Amino acid sequence: MNIYVSNLGFSTRDEDLSRLFGEYGNVSSAKVIVDKFTNKSKGFGFVEMPDKTAAETAIKELDGKMIDGRSVKVTEARPRTENQNRSNSYSKRW
Repeated sequence: MNIYVSNLGFSTRDEDLSRLFGEYGNVSSAKVIVDKFTNKSKGFGFVEMPDKTAAETAIKELDGKMIDGRSVKVTEARPRTENQNRSNSYSKRW
C-alpha cells in the first residue's frame, strides 16, 4: 500500500520515515520529496508497505502524531492523475 505523509519537519529524511513506519511492518520504500533546485524537503513524502494490514495500522496510529514538533497527516495515497492543462497554463495567460 502506498501511504502519503504530509506536514513533515523539513529535517525529516527518507531514513527517518522508513524507521518510523518500520515499527509497524516491512517498508519497501520511503521517500521525502525534495525541491529539485534547492534540494530541501517540501514537507511531504511517500511510504510503500507491502502488507496492507500493517499499512492500515501505521496510518491509524501515526495520523495526527507529533513528530519533530509537527502534527503529521498520514493517509492512503491517491493515484496520480495527469493535469492536461498544467503544461499549457502559462501560454493561456497571454
